[in-house]
This record gives sequence, C-alpha cells and structure tokens, in this order.
Amino acid sequence: MLMDPHLLRTFVAVSRLCSFSEAAAELGYTQSAVSQHIAALEQDLGAALLTRRPVGPTPVGERLLEHAVPLLLRLDAARSDIERLVTAPSGEVALAVSPLAASLERLSAAWRPGRAFTVSVRPRLEVSAAVATGQADLGLVDGLAAPDDPLNLPDVGPLPTIAITQEPVAVLMPPGHPLAGRPGLRLADLAEARWIDATDTAVPLEALRAAVGSESFRPALRYPCTDVLCLLRLVAGGHGLAVLPHRAELSNGWTTAVPVTEPPLVHRTELLHAATLSPAARAAAEALTDG
Repeated sequence: MLMDPHLLRTFVAVSRLCSFSEAAAELGYTQSAVSQHIAALEQDLGAALLTRRPVGPTPVGERLLEHAVPLLLRLDAARSDIERLVTAPSGEVALAVSPLAASLERLSAAWRPGRAFTVSVRPRLEVSAAVATGQADLGLVDGLAAPDDPLNLPDVGPLPTIAITQEPVAVLMPPGHPLAGRPGLRLADLAEARWIDATDTAVPLEALRAAVGSESFRPALRYPCTDVLCLLRLVAGGHGLAVLPHRAELSNGWTTAVPVTEPPLVHRTELLHAATLSPAARAAAEALTDG
C-alpha cells in the first residue's frame, strides 16, 4: 500500500511538536483524527512510530522522518511549480535571503519604484524550501565552498541557481587578540580556539570541521540568531571567534579580520529561482545578477 501523504504530514507534525493536541491544532484536525492517522500509518508499516508518554519518534519513526520530511517538501514544491504555470502572474516579488547574503547594495539593485517587493530574512537551510514551495519567487543564499565550486544546497526540486559573488573569508577576532596582527591564518591552527557557533550569521562550525577534516572547532557559545551586528559585538566582547566573508562592510572598530590562507575557501552567494517566473520576478532576478 502506498503511504498517504496526509498521514505522513500528520506524523511529521506530531514528531516536531511532540504533542498530538498541538499537531491537531496546527493541522486543523481533531485530536481523535490525529490519533487515527498515526494508528493507520503504524498499521500500514507494521511498526510503532511514536512513543506516547512522552510523545516522540521511536527509532523506526526517526528513520521514517528522514524520508518523510524531504518527500513532503518535494510534493509541496511540485504543487507550487504547477500553480506558477497556471496562475496569472502578479506584479509582486517575494525575495528570501540568508543573513549574510542580505547585502543592502544587492537588495537595492532589485527594487524599482512601483514594484511591490517583499524581503524576508531566513535561516540558510530555509531559503531553498521557501523558493521551492512558492513562499518566495527568488532566494539569495550564502555558504562556504572551495573556489569556483557551487554551494551544496538541499535537494528540494529543480531550482536554477546563478552565482552572484565569491569572496575571501576571514577569522573575526577582538583587536587585542594575540593573532590579530597576522597577515593570514591556517584554520587548522585555530581548531582548539574558542568559537561562536552562529549557524546563520557566520560560517557554521560544521562547515569548518568538514573543510579541515577535524572534529575540533567546539563552540564556546551558540548563537542561533540572524542579527549579524549582534554577532560582531559578541566577537568583540571576547566570547569567541567566527569566520565571515572578508568584506568592507564587516570591517569595523570592534573586530579585526584576519584572512584565512589555508585551506583555500571562499564565501559564495547564489541566486535561486523557480523555473517559472513572472515578468516582475524575472526583472528582479536580472537586476540581482547584474548587481
């Protein structure tokens, strides 16, 4: 029997919220209907998917989640792609950006008088999904890469990508740090330093570990927010180091930026867009590409 997407969606909601009642409220079902959905899915697969007290996925449920989340996202992306083809285009343009891709200069290039333009700042991993599911027409996303390599983005559907910028990266530290006067640094030499794990406003520590091939780079502080200015203040206050693009706009009196010389890495920004674009969205995409 094929798994019903409605049942999968209910299972994902209960697993995420750890509550049958909260999942029912979010999905617009009764709690009894949610329980019936989970029971039907468990009967179909012949295994318990959720523990009840407390509510949470079993080991089998965890494995199902690994399949269900991307499957449901691809279904939403397919619906959105078809709707774009059959719906009359509007003059509105919605742009989703990750924090470090949200350059003021770049965003100004896409705006024109008379164009209804909405910008939402989102975590990196949500930008692709926003474009794929129709929440945004365009997406600007950033990340760490080897020179001239594309970003490794989530597989959420056939989204064309265009490289926008490729910048060197630097380690940000307080001006009084012992290494602040260096002309360059090897990341491996800083593996045991104090780091701020800012997954959306700096290069994630997971990416640094992968680049150096080390399990080090342990966080002294976790910063799960999207305010870059606040991150710079945390670095200046001595709470830890962070790797960011080596840009003039991030050079300030609070921190010192020391270029990363090894391994060869760049901070890359890419534009994502749906296969079908309205004239207004296409014009904005061209402006972002040219800018």
